[in-house]
Amino acid sequence: MDFQLKTLTLSRAATEKADALIVLAADGAIAGQEPLTKLLADARKAGDLPDKAGKVLSLYKPLVGAPRTVVLASSGDGKAGGVRSAVMAALGAVKSAKPARVAIVFAQAADEAGVRAAVLAASDACYVYLTTTSKAEANPVRNVLLGVDDAGALKAAFGEAVATAGGIEFAKEWGNRPANHCTPTILAQAARGLARQAKVKCEVLEHKDVVKLGMGAFAGVAQGSSEPLRFIVLNYQGAAKSEAPVVLVGKGITFDTGGVSLKPAAEMDEMKFDMCGAASVLGVFHALGELQPACNVVGLIPACENMNDGKAIKPGDVLKSMSGQTIEVLNTDAEGRLILCDALTYAKRFSPAAVIDIATLTGACVIALGGVRSGLFSSDDALANALQEAGEASMDRCWRMPLDDDYAEGLKSNFADMANIAGRAAGAVTAAKFLQKFTADFSWAHLDIAGTAWKSGAAKGSTGRPVGLLLTYLLNSAAGAQGAEKASVRKKASRKSRSAA
Repeated sequence: MDFQLKTLTLSRAATEKADALIVLAADGAIAGQEPLTKLLADARKAGDLPDKAGKVLSLYKPLVGAPRTVVLASSGDGKAGGVRSAVMAALGAVKSAKPARVAIVFAQAADEAGVRAAVLAASDACYVYLTTTSKAEANPVRNVLLGVDDAGALKAAFGEAVATAGGIEFAKEWGNRPANHCTPTILAQAARGLARQAKVKCEVLEHKDVVKLGMGAFAGVAQGSSEPLRFIVLNYQGAAKSEAPVVLVGKGITFDTGGVSLKPAAEMDEMKFDMCGAASVLGVFHALGELQPACNVVGLIPACENMNDGKAIKPGDVLKSMSGQTIEVLNTDAEGRLILCDALTYAKRFSPAAVIDIATLTGACVIALGGVRSGLFSSDDALANALQEAGEASMDRCWRMPLDDDYAEGLKSNFADMANIAGRAAGAVTAAKFLQKFTADFSWAHLDIAGTAWKSGAAKGSTGRPVGLLLTYLLNSAAGAQGAEKASVRKKASRKSRSAA
């Protein structure tokens, strides 16, 4: 889908060539005597357009020269959340008209947050998965024009939003693919495709490489499947080589049966989504390639299936991780942490500024936070705060959970350095405590996206989260680094000036 940004008044928007026109109206008065403004004022006065965000009024040919379908949509207080609700509802209202080109105009002055919300909402509302269906094109919308009061001032925010939308859609695409269309090998091919972008490189390690590295936990999970594992290493270099990278580690279980600790049959099809952490890393790199920000990012994806054959690991087996620590496998369905722990150890070689792992890790996190916020665990307050701020700014929210040492008591084992589970109580926390045992050498955060990575029921499908959160964090970090560098240069220049005097 193609996005465009244009300076538009309501009077000009009414004559814009489009199949449908959506007018976003926030609370408060709107000045002007042009027909579209008066139409909006009359609808409000009559009570046909309530102020609550997401309320819409659909009209057919209401004005001469205007698009045949006009939707007036209330964005409430006009903030990002209200804009998102308005755009989603309005695009739902015009769906039956099958518009190819939609114009979305802000009735009042737009800000950066509103523009981002409008773009991301439009992308989300128009996304349709088609890869393994016979449908040629289920969604007709090909072009979305965003009309604002000052396009020049909002160009940068618009560009970031469009790139983020592309990254989220890429993550959705790979998250939604069935397991036979998204094996570890196919996922690695998708990663290699991203290396066609400027500043992005990709390396793929195979079974023999993983064994040579001593990744016994990762290899152990993969040994029950006929599909070979892949360890994907992506590298985006947008800053000087001397600048420490942020490392993103995405869980890539392309299908999870639970292994010998077999999952119930109901909804097991949704275990194709168990690689959504990996998909989010791919989505971030897709957006980085578009935006080319001044930062360095490494993506690590341990990809394999968790299957159940005669070679599969069994409860009671002991695996040796790359770190040298041994793990007693008490439950083979707690496999995500086993592949992540070796990837976290591998991350150390990059001397990272921070390491963030992203994983559909525990059902316990779904019970704790539902599908609204991702679970955030971190050993670094500054990193946790930065991720929370990025989540709020991107509307891809997370919630910080505890990491008290007492929670690790249940991970003790009589036969290894640790067990891979610690019982039902606080399952999301004990899983994070397990991962923390492999992160002593760097700043680390863990995002448990088991509740936010996909939706079930009639809306079943990948959400693309937390691409928005991660990308916002990376862009904020890059902006902060650039600001600090400029301040340092100014400080040195000032010292030289004083010295010369």
